[in-house]
Amino acid sequence: MAENGNVEPVEVDPLDGDPRLPAYFGQAWPAVSGFRDMLVSDGVLRGLIGPREVGRLWERHLLNSAAVTQYLPTSGRVIDLGSGAGLPGVVVAAMLPEVEVVLLEPMERRTEWLSEVAERLELANIVVRRGRAQDVQGDLTAEAVTSRAVASLDKLYRWALPLLGRGGTLFALKGERAQDEVDAAREVGARLGAGPAEVLRAATLDGVEITRVVRVVREDVRRVR
Repeated sequence: MAENGNVEPVEVDPLDGDPRLPAYFGQAWPAVSGFRDMLVSDGVLRGLIGPREVGRLWERHLLNSAAVTQYLPTSGRVIDLGSGAGLPGVVVAAMLPEVEVVLLEPMERRTEWLSEVAERLELANIVVRRGRAQDVQGDLTAEAVTSRAVASLDKLYRWALPLLGRGGTLFALKGERAQDEVDAAREVGARLGAGPAEVLRAATLDGVEITRVVRVVREDVRRVR
């Protein structure tokens, strides 16, 4: 609502109707486009996304989330840490149907939303679990952990690495200062058994900003300190 009492107009996403989207997402297109529709209709109302995000859902959120799938395993389990509105976890589940995707989220209203999304989109490979990473350490492990807009890398290492066995990989979607975060968290990662982190530049559609993905493998299983 604008200050003068009028309803603010909803921005039109410039990628709406772009024929490249169904081609890019392939078999995942019905689920991903359905997820986008749910975010448009309910996302702002339920406090999952900001009003200004409606007009840039494809580039800023959905394609940004999809970019990480090219690096993820195609079987086994992926834990989406702090899943929130379901980014990137729901997109990952839609694009990698043979992977069990655990959407780990501490807030009840968000887990309710995630369960509704999984049911409506018929994504049977989604498991919604309420809790923090610290709550499931020692109980839940995966081949990979994803994270988007959750915390700085030094915190993510403490939360995510215990959810990975030796050889498991953390994929953190980051912004332009990704390398700065890598440099700042190097000592913490080393203490927790992480190998060298690398910043990957993941492309989707021409003209869409690349996604920066920090990839780090847990090479040594050590007690978190």
